[in-house]
Amino acid sequence: MQIFVDIWPIAIATIQFAAMLGAAGHAMLTKSDVRSAAGWVGFILLVPFLGWLIYLLFGVNRIQRRARELRGLPRGITLPLPKPSTGELPSIESEERFELENLARFGQKMLAEPFEAGNTIDILENGDEAYPAMIAAIDAATRSVALSTYIFNNDKAGHLFLDALSRAHKRGVRLRILIDGVGSWYSHPSIIPELRKRNINYARFLHSFMPWQMPYLNMRNHQKILVVDGICGFTGGMNISEGNIILSRPKKPIRDIHFRVNGPVVTQLMRTFAYEWTFTTGEILDGADWFPEIIEANATHGIVARALPAGPDQGMNPIRWTMLAALTEAHESIRIVTPYFLPDSTLTAVLSVAAMRGVKVDIVLPATNNLPFVDWAATPQLAWLIDAGCHIWKTSGPFVHSKLMTIDGIWSMVGSANWDGRSLRLNFELNLECYDGAFAKRLDHLIDKKITVANPVTRQTISARSLPIRLRDAAIRLASPYL
Repeated sequence: MQIFVDIWPIAIATIQFAAMLGAAGHAMLTKSDVRSAAGWVGFILLVPFLGWLIYLLFGVNRIQRRARELRGLPRGITLPLPKPSTGELPSIESEERFELENLARFGQKMLAEPFEAGNTIDILENGDEAYPAMIAAIDAATRSVALSTYIFNNDKAGHLFLDALSRAHKRGVRLRILIDGVGSWYSHPSIIPELRKRNINYARFLHSFMPWQMPYLNMRNHQKILVVDGICGFTGGMNISEGNIILSRPKKPIRDIHFRVNGPVVTQLMRTFAYEWTFTTGEILDGADWFPEIIEANATHGIVARALPAGPDQGMNPIRWTMLAALTEAHESIRIVTPYFLPDSTLTAVLSVAAMRGVKVDIVLPATNNLPFVDWAATPQLAWLIDAGCHIWKTSGPFVHSKLMTIDGIWSMVGSANWDGRSLRLNFELNLECYDGAFAKRLDHLIDKKITVANPVTRQTISARSLPIRLRDAAIRLASPYL
């Protein structure tokens, strides 16, 4: 007994010392930000026992590892993937002031998806334009319908799609419907029993209420993809919800923009859907029903585009890095529309540098946000961007859920990703990268219309907030990587 009494303090001290050194070593080896590494090492060394324990709980980034484990990547990939780039750059006619060739070369190194010429992209405003076009495409389907959405509400809009899918099912069209596991519960009751009742082939992405699955609730499939017969595609930021049907005067209106896509890039949309479907269900989608040969929709004046799928299983998020590359290439204008604006320090710095070197930076945000705490967390850094010369606008009227970005009126990016850590670090997203002056100018026209009904955010209005409000915003900002 006396031996135990004499030994246990030594044993505890040894465990503490080993754990402390191990945690400190892990922080130094894995933290790319030297300030983060130094902060964690100091905390581990100066706070006995609790320091290394808190680091193990909150300091170790498990997101990428968990995502790769979920994907089964260590066991090898059996899904059809894009062929490596041949090194040929897209044929893009543009003014020399914007280094599109450099950006395109960067893009080929970032992601294997090739640039595809000869595409057409139609802009569809709100559910009033998007839903009829999408339902008409489903009604015209003869082979297949692949639909991926974050939210599929059991409401007026949801039943429009439900009825169209039922009609397609009765015609013998192959249906594959993928809904996010969390997003499927945004309406009560859920649409899932209705899909089941009509024998529509559906699946839920990472759906589980088991306690051991709870760590994965952060990884959501936020992609919005509809591909019909493998040749007609739709993508953007729009969910399936009656709030998007503005003309019906919903209680909570949502303004959004979706895109109808025709041309070779539709195959990339389908490939992204097939990847997520196989991961979720184990079924591999292949063959002409899903991947027919697609010719250029407009060989003369088509848009050069490619899909940018991104998720936490990738070491370098292609959407975030493409944003960074495009911002550094901007010479005249950067225009951003997003509902949630919580960029990390690197994106914030690059935006600030662009404004300070003379690029006109317009950032359009909703005045009324459906998630008020996101607006609170965003406010402190708006002051820093304004000081650097950026122009911040807040649109009046209904909540704006659109996600648009243009550079110099030539390059653009649209899709599902927001300017926040959830989209650029945790979610599975899909954007389209487009090289076409005419298309970028159409988006700029939409942005101009939003700015005409927007109010500028000034340094004075931000500084005029009361101390309790400023403390609230600063406190919420600490959680911004997870909002």
